[in-house]
Amino acid sequence: MQQRTLGDVGAVTEIGLGTWNIGGDWGDVSDEAGREAVRTALDAGVDFLDTADVYGDGRSERHIGHVLDERDAHDEVTVATKAGRRLDPHTADGYTAENLEQFVDRSRENLGEDTLDLLQLHCPPTDVYYRPAVFDALADLRARGKVANYGVSVERVEEALKAIEYPGVETVQIIFNPFRQRPAELFFEEAARRDVGVIVRVPLASGLLTGTIDRDATFPKNDHRNYNRDGEAFDVGETFAGVPLDAGVDAVEALEPYVPEALSLAQFTLRWILDFDAVSAVIPGSTTPAHIESNVAAADHDPLDHRLHGVVRDVYEEHVAEHVHKRW
Repeated sequence: MQQRTLGDVGAVTEIGLGTWNIGGDWGDVSDEAGREAVRTALDAGVDFLDTADVYGDGRSERHIGHVLDERDAHDEVTVATKAGRRLDPHTADGYTAENLEQFVDRSRENLGEDTLDLLQLHCPPTDVYYRPAVFDALADLRARGKVANYGVSVERVEEALKAIEYPGVETVQIIFNPFRQRPAELFFEEAARRDVGVIVRVPLASGLLTGTIDRDATFPKNDHRNYNRDGEAFDVGETFAGVPLDAGVDAVEALEPYVPEALSLAQFTLRWILDFDAVSAVIPGSTTPAHIESNVAAADHDPLDHRLHGVVRDVYEEHVAEHVHKRW
């Protein structure tokens, strides 16, 4: 699998592994299944893992640390984690130097790392992006060797554009997929101009873009696709990329006839994302080894032609844009 440059973090595989699934909020996942997902990704050639301190209250970080320990692979894999969502209440005033350092120290312990490869603010309130002291605190953590690089994970394009005005921000993690296309309009251009790495999360729209979810689908009580359908727990854009289920299924049904025979819908989606040069890495998550291997294989396929990109745009405009485009 090819690598791409992720800001000053360095080169990482263009498909990584998102590990929200192995921490929590996606139904029950055993410790061994979570660790096996990480092992499968590494065996498939992945060298970039994304996690957060709130994924299972540190469970995801600990699974990663465990696997890297057993393989003596800490120096071979880049791990990005996130901080901020442990705040209760989750307010801009909580993003203090003291709190951030406590979160960083806990993640360092969970991962078994003296220095975090990449720390990202975890979708903080919008006001945080207008507080230089927060980014000064991140720079201080880097200067003292607790983090090697820092960036942000954002909900909205406007937040991403503001964040990259701070020169120390090396990466932005953002939702981007055929159902969330707005980042490609201006943000990608600005990120490339500033040499900021772009990490794409929620690439498969919480499973919608695998083609396996129908409009009558049900999910476990502890799966966010059940309890966050209307944004009850966190930003609704994290669940099905913010697209109402019926509209999402309609869009999938319109898109599926155009997917080449050699690709699954999930692979088609990942290949579409990778066709944008500004993208540094895309981080699909799964606990199923076959799905992880299939996701990685998407990187080996040729870029999609202009006709297919046009189809994706048409489907977006007809079925999805009215629900998401101006909101995020």
